[in-house]
Amino acid sequence: MDRLRFWILVSIVAISGFSQGMLLPLISIIFEQDGVSATLNGLNATALYIGILIISPFMEPPLRRYGYKPIILTGGLIVVIALALFPLWKTFWFWFFLRLCIGIGDNALHFGTQTWITSSTPKEQRGRNISIYGLFFGIGFAAGPLITPLVSINEALPFMISAGLCLVAWLFLFLLRNDFPEQALELSSFWDTASRFGKTLKYAWVALLPALGYGFLEASLNGSFPIYGLRIGLDVTQVSILLASFAFGGIVFQLPLGIVSDKYGRKRILSLILFFGSLSFFIASFLEQTIIGLTICLFLAGMLVGSTFSLGISYMTDLTPKSLLPTGNILCGIAFSLGSLLGPYLGGVFIQFIGGLSFFLIISTMLFVVFLAVTSFKKPLTNT
Repeated sequence: MDRLRFWILVSIVAISGFSQGMLLPLISIIFEQDGVSATLNGLNATALYIGILIISPFMEPPLRRYGYKPIILTGGLIVVIALALFPLWKTFWFWFFLRLCIGIGDNALHFGTQTWITSSTPKEQRGRNISIYGLFFGIGFAAGPLITPLVSINEALPFMISAGLCLVAWLFLFLLRNDFPEQALELSSFWDTASRFGKTLKYAWVALLPALGYGFLEASLNGSFPIYGLRIGLDVTQVSILLASFAFGGIVFQLPLGIVSDKYGRKRILSLILFFGSLSFFIASFLEQTIIGLTICLFLAGMLVGSTFSLGISYMTDLTPKSLLPTGNILCGIAFSLGSLLGPYLGGVFIQFIGGLSFFLIISTMLFVVFLAVTSFKKPLTNT
């Protein structure tokens, strides 16, 4: 039953990754072709992450009271309904609202699955299992942009395919038996959650930075790079291939890096991938006129930093007492959302107002800053 539960949960995460991977470049391209400015385009992409932030402080009490399964079921249903409604009415603010709803649903889905997996995984298998979680999300996220060209056949088609796949995955949840996190019988309010934030940050603040950095990277690459790519002469198919090459690079090394981090330590592996990932994007900034060179560079960058989020969650789990894991997962989600909010909006501003500099330089700089923070972190002596 534990094995069945694990594979159902990671499969649901894969479908969620598919919908997110499709949605960011798809809507960016639709709005760009409709003449929406890069700044407004980036603003619309932030709606998903605003939804995640809005609901995050309120997620832990219902999880402790009702358990994992109801939270994941509710989140999945919200995502299915929102995806199905996109073709109904194409306006900026209606799509902004739907992306907000998807953010709320995705946060519930990911918070429930992440906490369920991290809480039930032995320490010696933590990197491996969280990497499988990240691997399945990455596979879905990599496949998502590949259906973006279907927009030329029918604008509603990608949305309908994604909604249908999410519905099928959602139905499999009914096979699972509900479970509760540690101390589930203890009543938990919003204020209890807020007080636990400080305790969790004391142990694991540095583990939130990879999540923040990956959010910035993923959202800017999938939300702003399509606009930048079209403006430097790439076509929609080339943009889709470049995004998929980064995502597939992450898939290739997701599991090996998780296993290696179990053996050699999360901090050491995170430091290495952040440094060389920053270097890869720096090199990419000089290769924008050669599609083959850019594809290779983004694939290598994906191999390095595509595991940043899953390794960050594993690192947080290493540093945090088990009773605080739900709070730690909330904070990882909040950090990811903050990075994702900054990514497409700053990317849109960069594209619209700053000329002469490569878009890849802002990603390279951000990864290098996170590398410096992780490298200089000292584990608190109070952690047991």
